[in-house]
Amino acid sequence: MGSFLPNSWQEQQRMLKEAGYDNFDALFAQIPEEVRVKSLHLPEGMSELEASACMEEIAEKNRRFRHIFRGAGAYSHYIPAIVKSVVSKEEFVTAYTPYQAEISQGLLQSIFEYQTMICQLTGMEASNASVYDGACAAAEAAAMCRDRKKNKVCISGAVNPQVIQTVKTYCFGNNMELTVIPDKNGITDTEALRREISGETACFLMQYPNFYGNIEDARLLGEITHEAGAKFIMSCNPIALAILETPGECGADVAVGEGQPLGLGLSFGGPYLGFMAAKGQMVRKMPGRIVGETKDADGSRAFVLTLQAREQHIRREKAGSNICSNQALCALTASVYLAAMGAEGLTQAAKLCSSKAHYLQKVLEEAGLSLKYPQPFFHEFVTVSDLPSERILGALEAKGILGGLPLSSREILWCATEKNTKDEMDQAAQIVKEVRKQ
Repeated sequence: MGSFLPNSWQEQQRMLKEAGYDNFDALFAQIPEEVRVKSLHLPEGMSELEASACMEEIAEKNRRFRHIFRGAGAYSHYIPAIVKSVVSKEEFVTAYTPYQAEISQGLLQSIFEYQTMICQLTGMEASNASVYDGACAAAEAAAMCRDRKKNKVCISGAVNPQVIQTVKTYCFGNNMELTVIPDKNGITDTEALRREISGETACFLMQYPNFYGNIEDARLLGEITHEAGAKFIMSCNPIALAILETPGECGADVAVGEGQPLGLGLSFGGPYLGFMAAKGQMVRKMPGRIVGETKDADGSRAFVLTLQAREQHIRREKAGSNICSNQALCALTASVYLAAMGAEGLTQAAKLCSSKAHYLQKVLEEAGLSLKYPQPFFHEFVTVSDLPSERILGALEAKGILGGLPLSSREILWCATEKNTKDEMDQAAQIVKEVRKQ
């Protein structure tokens, strides 16, 4: 931290004396001699200039791609400079969790504002905070829908495989039955859903847009789910919600998703943020925490931890979740990003993502890669080729371009965001065209 100063040797000696010890060996005397670390064998210290040069040399071992056409759950979006400027303030970085809520008003307000924005984005009535990531949010949503008579979870096969695996793990731990509904032509097979869903089904979970980038008929899937008496969960891309129907409009009971596109960099896979919102009647089943607004003794606006369904706060057997960490800094980042972008900015970003993805699909098709699914898509799509995927992606990588995610030896999942330029997409298509000529 910018204001952190380590204790000097003299200060350490005074602290030891105050604690009643003559030296550090006496302080750690209770630790058996055979397990004590005698020396770390650390090299001599470096100057700041030397350390900087050493770190740069190590960093050069990384492969940094100039252009990215890969998504599949983690996306390269433009992040306004003000986002990092605000969330890097020490007051936010060091404020871990509001254990003493009455004196954590700033942190509580940031969570409250985040919840408000998530509700506006999803069209739902209540939101929580502190869910680890999108996969965790989906699994927690499935768990919160169960009851004594309904112990079965249905999930679309068009959901991100990592999310399916996480839900499967949660279901195993909760003694819940999991059924994966197959996809057909890149979207959920509605007839298979009608066959599998029953009165014992607690919920059905779908992705919107789905893993292949396709936009499913969420209203229809919701109607089928509700007809069977089950809860309808939508796992959503938050950027797409700026131009698509919201989960609230589609009749969802719970809306979840990965918050990484909302101002969080790729960062080698984390830390990320799971968002969750639900209808009002499901508030008391939501995991994590919910911050509410009230008035203090003087009638001024104040914030409180309204609901806390965590093991740390209530009896273990009554806890709805074992979420024990706090994602408030990531939630604050999402809030600052949404505030900086505004409704118009977020809509523009979504439109650019969609239009550029459609342009990328067009030029790749002209280069010889066929679109696999005849479904409307947002900013991801799957192509099929007569050439091995590794050969295509290898040629792009040689030019500093990270291509799409290989789904099989002949299929690739591509993605475009507002950051990709026409020149980048044309260059990628030209490389593919040249590979096909070889």
